[in-house]
Amino acid sequence: MQAYLLEFVNFMLRWLHVIAAIAWIGESIYFVMLDNGLRKPKAAEDREKGVFGEMWAVHGGGFYHNQKYATAPAKLPEDLHWSFWKSYTTWLSGFALFVLMYMTNPGFYLVNPESSWEWAANMSGWQANVLALAFLLAGWVVYNEMCKRISPNMERDGILSLAVAVLMIVVAYLSVQMFSGRAAFLLTGAVMATAMSANVFFWIIPGQRRMVNAMKAGEQPNPLDGKRGKQRSVHNTYFTLPVVLLMISNHYSFVYNHEYAWVLMALFIFAGALIRQFFVLMHAGKIQPAYPVAGAALILVAFWLAMPGGATPAANGTAEAPSQEEVHAMIDQHCVACHSREPTQPGFASPPAGVAYDNWDQILRQKNQIQQVVGSKYMPLGNMTGMTDEEREVIAAWSE
Repeated sequence: MQAYLLEFVNFMLRWLHVIAAIAWIGESIYFVMLDNGLRKPKAAEDREKGVFGEMWAVHGGGFYHNQKYATAPAKLPEDLHWSFWKSYTTWLSGFALFVLMYMTNPGFYLVNPESSWEWAANMSGWQANVLALAFLLAGWVVYNEMCKRISPNMERDGILSLAVAVLMIVVAYLSVQMFSGRAAFLLTGAVMATAMSANVFFWIIPGQRRMVNAMKAGEQPNPLDGKRGKQRSVHNTYFTLPVVLLMISNHYSFVYNHEYAWVLMALFIFAGALIRQFFVLMHAGKIQPAYPVAGAALILVAFWLAMPGGATPAANGTAEAPSQEEVHAMIDQHCVACHSREPTQPGFASPPAGVAYDNWDQILRQKNQIQQVVGSKYMPLGNMTGMTDEEREVIAAWSE
């Protein structure tokens, strides 16, 4: 019953997380489009009252007239719309999922027993949990300090962008050394998502509140609040596509179990940012196809790098094909605790992905998938059952 309850809570949290993320990212993309698509107001009275730019749009059977004020409008309404709960809901639900899925069983999901760093390979579960939390916090602190020190007045944002790019390469590299492959991709995405939400919480919304309070008091708002909010919003919009990719990567073991997983991660991050740049410029009326072409090129490099190489032992004849009994025994030992109609592994109320190996017919139907996930070292998760390389070669040589 406990396993079922956890699985159902996971299901509902994931639903909430996806909905909140769609709303947050969608709103973020919309406002970037709106900001970049503004045109100088045509009406003299609009210019006189401080309208900086405007956009006319048609949607849902009606017409919309958006206006942006460069200075305080003559009258500020009480029902001013604020955009922050979508951000907070996305982060809180995502963190809750991380706790439920990863931190409740860190030895299974977080620890990387094959790390070349001995201390990381030998971490206990609670140590992995502490390290994961410290990793998220450190990512935000370093990023935030870089923003404050490199471009405090938003005059060196180009240099800051390069520094943030280098930071993400470092984060990607460290994550795959310290954590299991799937957790590494997730935590790298979580570092970026944490920075995004923290930007909203610590900088964008407080700055906007100070600007609103100054307007209501008849004072001139500090222009740095607006510039700083714009800086962090721009960072957020370039993070969106990479974060979405990293969050869905846990379904694709060929990526996160690769020898150069951190390189693949960096390629995808930069590809997402380049593709996003195309749309940002497009909304400003500048069509520059070099950006999506460069993004696609990076994706192709990742495709080439991740491509499986070489033949399996069974294909090149260097290993003798195992018997049915030998394969069945290995799957019983290493897989059935989770992949059974009634799993014995704590935390599982049903077999992952609905795949059960309770009899030989079920095993045989999944032969290709078993060889793929065992060969890539995706399974067993965290290698909790201690499957050896020799045993993996036996599964690779399995021919019937």
